Parts: sequence; C-alpha cells; structure tokens
Amino acid sequence: RSIRVMTANVLMTNRDAEALLEHVHANSPDVLVTLETDAWWQSRLDVLESDYVYTIKCPLDNLYGMHVYSRLPLIDSNIEYLVEPDIPSIHTALVMPAGDRIRMHCLHPAPPSPTENQESSERDAELIVVAKSVAETDQPVIVTGDLNDVAWSETTRLFRKISGLLDPRVGRGMFNTFHAGYWFIRWPLDHLFHSRHFLLSQMMRLPRFGSDHFAILTELVLS
Repeated sequence: RSIRVMTANVLMTNRDAEALLEHVHANSPDVLVTLETDAWWQSRLDVLESDYVYTIKCPLDNLYGMHVYSRLPLIDSNIEYLVEPDIPSIHTALVMPAGDRIRMHCLHPAPPSPTENQESSERDAELIVVAKSVAETDQPVIVTGDLNDVAWSETTRLFRKISGLLDPRVGRGMFNTFHAGYWFIRWPLDHLFHSRHFLLSQMMRLPRFGSDHFAILTELVLS
C-alpha cells in the first residue's frame, strides 16, 4: 500500500539524462514525474518503458513540457491547459495493486517574471482551480510539481487551506530544490502535497543530476 513518487524538473537544456536515469534505477520510484521535458528528453526517458509501461507524454520546447512514467496503471488521464494556452498540467488516477485509486495532479505553472508573467495571477489561478477540484473529492489525492512558489507563500498556504492537503515537509525540513548550483541561496520550489489518506514513510532530496533543480523522492503509505 505504499507508493514512491519522484518529481524532477530536468532543466530543458540539460543533457545529462543518464544521471537522472541513474536516480530512477537507484531509487525505483513507482511514478516518475518530469518537468521541462521536450522531445529530446522524451527520446532518452523512453528507455524506461520496459519497467514503466504506463505513460503520459506532453513534450514541449517552451520549458513547460511534462511527462509521467508509471509502474501503476493510469486511468482517466488528461492533459489540460487550465489557465494559459501553452502551460499544461496532467491529471490522472493511479490504480494501486489492491485496487485503490489515487488521484494525481502534476503542475508546473509559469512563475511571475519580467520575461513571462508580469504578475502571479495566472500561477495563482491554476493552483486555486486544482485546490477547489481536490476539495470536492473523498479519494486519496497527490499533487506534485514545480509550483514556482515557496512553501510558506500566501498562495501556497491558500492552496493548502482550500484543498485540505498536507505538506509532508512540515516538522521535517525545508527540502530546498532550487537553485541546485548555488548552495548559499536555495528555496523549496518543487512540492508534493497529499490528502489525509496517507502517512509519510520517507522523503528525500536526491543528489544533483545536471539540472538547476534537485529531484525529490517521496514515499507515502495509504493508511
């Protein structure tokens, strides 16, 4: 009844795919969620399909590509553009070996910046849309991805309040994932939130693999 999820923003221009694959082989997640993955990255990650036979692929060259590779069956899967026409999110259900179904939402909203969004309204809107959707279900839920926001921000706290999801880092550590290249200034931008159906078994930040983000591995137990 446990599930291991690895979430990794690969940095689209990073070419050290082998280092990420080594993390996958060493940690054996049940589900791998990748962000910023384009067609080049898809061609490298598809070697996983012998073990991860269930996939959702959205390769894009605009820094917002997204892929899911899963050992668990995926059903009712959708790629949606909730707020912006070029920013996808993935929504699916995972089927556990005992038959339990888990809703998973994979997000990577655009950050507020002079070159992308002048304000954070688009990012905030996407998070609130998902939060309201999660609040309406009694199913076990996992939300993961690079939210381009820190865990203590007003928006993230509002997301948790509306959705009712838990942050497994609370009381356990910061798990700063960005910037991997600068040890003296880092923030927790990559997240995993879960419903009260789960207990945390393990959470760790994995070693650097060439990206400007560290990958996060989380193991949850359906209780």
